[in-house]
Amino acid sequence: MKKNNEPESMGIQLEQIISKAEEMELLYETELQSVHPAYRKSARNLVHYLALRSFNLTGLQQDLRYHDLPDLTGIEGHVMRSLNANLNIIRKLLDSTTPSVPKKGISIKQSEKALRRNTGALFGNKPNKRSTRIMVTLPSESAESYPLVSKLLKRGMNSARINCAHDDETRWAAMIENIRRGEKSHNRSCKIMMDLGGPKLRTGAMEPGPQVQRFKPQRDTLGNVIQPAKIWIAPPDIQPPDHEVDAIIPVRHEFADKMKKGNFITFTDSRGKECRIDIVRKQGQGRWGECSDSVYLTTGTELILHKVREKNKEKSLVGELLPFEQFITLDTGDRLLLHSSPIPGNPAAYGQNGELLKPAHISCTLPEIFQFVQPGQPVFMDDGRIEGMVQRVNSGEMEILITHASEKGSKLKSDKGINFPETDIVLSGLTSKDLKDLEFVGRHADAVNLSFVNTPQDVKDLQAKLAGLGSEAGIVLKIETRKGFSNLPGLLLQAMQTHPIGIMVARGDLAIEAGWENFAYIQEEILRIGQAAHIPVIWATQVLETLSKKGVPTRSEITDAALSQRAECVMLNKGPYIGKTLKTLNKILIKTQKHQKKQSAMLPRLMDNNELKLIYNEQEVLADES
Repeated sequence: MKKNNEPESMGIQLEQIISKAEEMELLYETELQSVHPAYRKSARNLVHYLALRSFNLTGLQQDLRYHDLPDLTGIEGHVMRSLNANLNIIRKLLDSTTPSVPKKGISIKQSEKALRRNTGALFGNKPNKRSTRIMVTLPSESAESYPLVSKLLKRGMNSARINCAHDDETRWAAMIENIRRGEKSHNRSCKIMMDLGGPKLRTGAMEPGPQVQRFKPQRDTLGNVIQPAKIWIAPPDIQPPDHEVDAIIPVRHEFADKMKKGNFITFTDSRGKECRIDIVRKQGQGRWGECSDSVYLTTGTELILHKVREKNKEKSLVGELLPFEQFITLDTGDRLLLHSSPIPGNPAAYGQNGELLKPAHISCTLPEIFQFVQPGQPVFMDDGRIEGMVQRVNSGEMEILITHASEKGSKLKSDKGINFPETDIVLSGLTSKDLKDLEFVGRHADAVNLSFVNTPQDVKDLQAKLAGLGSEAGIVLKIETRKGFSNLPGLLLQAMQTHPIGIMVARGDLAIEAGWENFAYIQEEILRIGQAAHIPVIWATQVLETLSKKGVPTRSEITDAALSQRAECVMLNKGPYIGKTLKTLNKILIKTQKHQKKQSAMLPRLMDNNELKLIYNEQEVLADES
C-alpha cells in the first residue's frame, strides 16, 4: 500500500530538481551568454536537462504514474515548464496554500517551433510530405553525371554530403555545380554538407604484390555462374564510378572508344586459359564488361575486340595494372606488430616445419597514438571484425594479441579503421589536410561536418578558422568516439556560438568505441540531448546499406530505417542502387511519421481490412522496385 505522504515526497523531489536547474543556470551563465541569440532559450533548456538527468528519476517516475500524473517522459525540449506544471498539480492535490509556481522556461509548442526553425536553418525547407530530411553521400560519378544528381534531387535528397577524404577540389566543385543546376531545374533547395576527414586512424600500406588482376564470377553450389564478374575497362586516368567492381582493366583511349554494347573481348590469361569479357554498357569514357570465367590477368596481355556483324578485329594490350592488393590473415591467438613508421605491411613468415619466423606487421596512419596506448587496452580493426589486446608498446612498435577473428581467419588490408576504445587519445580535431580543405569548404559548403570531435576546443578551433576565412557555414558535430559522447553537452554549448549547427550520430565508429552492448543506449541519449538543445540530429551510417549496395534490403534494415524517423535527418551512403534506396527511404519516412513523432507514439485510427490490403499491395510493389 502506498504511503499517504507520497505526493508530498514527490513535490519535494521536484523542488530539488528545479533548485538544481536554477543553480546550474548560474554555473553556466558565461556559456549561456556566449551562444548565438537564436539558441539562448535552447541552451538554457539544455542546462535544465543536464540538471534533471543528474538525478535518478526512476522511482519518481513510477510514483507519478501511480498517481495518474505526467511521468516526466518526453520533457527533454521543455524541462522547466514541465517540472513546474507537475509541481503545481501536486500542490493542488495536497490542498497546499503555497502559491502556484509561475510558468517558467520554454513551452512544448515553443520547443517544437525552435527545433523546426533550427532544422530548417541547417537543412532548408521541409519537404512537402515528410518532416525528416534525407542526406545523400555523393558518389564520385556525380561530378560528371548531372542525370544522377538530378535523379537524387527528384527522388527526395534534401542535402548532399561530400566527403573530403575522397576526390579533390576539382571534382567537389563539379559536384556542387551539378547540385546548383539541379536546384534550378527542379525548383527545390539542396544544402551542401562537406565532411572534414579528421584524424582518422587506419592501417597503412601493404607490400605491393604482383601486377595481376584476379577476378571470378559468383557460382552456386553446383558451380553454375549466378553473377558474372563486373569489369571496368577504361583509359588509365579514368577511374570507375562508385560501384562495386571486381576488376579494372586499363587500355588505350582509342581502344576504349571502339567498344560498343554487344561487342566482346577475348584473351589468354597468365595460365594459358582462353577467356571472354562481354561489353554490356558505356559510361562516360569507360565501358562495363561482364566475365563468367575465373581469370588471372597480367600487364601486357593482348586483348582482341570482336565487333558484332563486322569481320575486322581490334587489338590492344592491357596497360600497367596496379599491384595485387596483399593482405594479412589473422587467427585468434596470432600476434600482430603495429608500426609507427610507414613500413609496408607483410603477412607472417613461417619456416618449412611451420615455425613462426616473423610475425605479421603493418603500419598505422597516426603514429601520435603510440604515446597514449597502454598494455592491456583493447583494440578493434576493420569495423570491429578483428579484436585484439595490446601486449607491449614503445615509441616505434606495438604488439597486439588477436583475441577474436573469424573461424577461417580474418583478412586485414590497408586503409582499414583501427579503434582503441579505452585509450584517451588527445589529438586535435583538425589535421593539416583539414586546414587545407577548409579553404575550399569555407567558400562552398552550407555546413562543415567536423569528424572525430572530442572536446569544446576542437569546436572552437574550427569556429576560429571559419571566422578567419569569412565563412558563415554551419557546423555539424560528428559523434564518433566515447569521449565525444561524454563531452556532448559541452560541445553543444561551444558550437551554439555558431548558427546553424547539428549533431551526427556516426554509428559505425561510435558502436565500436562504445561497445556493441552500450550503443543502443548511447544512440538514444544523443537523440534526447539533441531534443533538449532543440538541435537537429542526423541518423547516419549503414542506413539501408544492403539495399544501396546489392539492391535488396534486409528486414532489420527496414526496421532501422523506420526508427530513423525520430531524427531530423537520415543519411544514406553511396552505392550502385542509391536511387532505389532513396525512393524506398522516402516512402518509409512518410508512412512512419503517421505513427511516430520523435520518441512519442502517435495513434491514428486503426485501419480496416480493405485499407490493410492496400498497404500490403504497396509493400509488394516496393519490394519489386527494390
